[in-house]
Amino acid sequence: MLFIGAILLALLIREYVFEPIRVKGGSMRSTLENGEMLLVTKIDYLLGEPQRQDVVICHYPGRYLDKWKVIPQYFVKRLIGLPGDTVSIEEGVVYINGEPLEEPYLDPAHTRRKGSMEPRTLAEDEYFVLGDNRDNSNDSRRIGPLNRKMIIGKVRRVFFPFRAWRKVQ
Repeated sequence: MLFIGAILLALLIREYVFEPIRVKGGSMRSTLENGEMLLVTKIDYLLGEPQRQDVVICHYPGRYLDKWKVIPQYFVKRLIGLPGDTVSIEEGVVYINGEPLEEPYLDPAHTRRKGSMEPRTLAEDEYFVLGDNRDNSNDSRRIGPLNRKMIIGKVRRVFFPFRAWRKVQ
């Protein structure tokens, strides 16, 4: 009985409090690197709302890890646009409601393509996400905005490899 209780507690913690997630791919370079392990808190978004420039774990519509479409595939992205915002991109610069967004986390080595995107006003339950590696990221520029239910948790720390231990901003 104690074993079952421990398993249930672990599952509840993973579902509602925090979860370790492994980075797969380079869409968040140089903020996050392929293979790093992240501490993702979920309680932040159970008790509050996502904030602009949070690094989040999300899932995209129709993307699953299994053929039965039960286990959603997670992606790590930076939250750029909030409900009601108008997001546009002009020659690589992101604009929120007509104002350029300061993005000190971007690495010029991963933002060489200076693409543009027509303005898009987000609906009441829509969020716009981008990878920090703008040259190689499948994000809201291609798949469109996400709804609130698709944002799973906030990335807090890299905890592995241990030499890379750091807070994620």
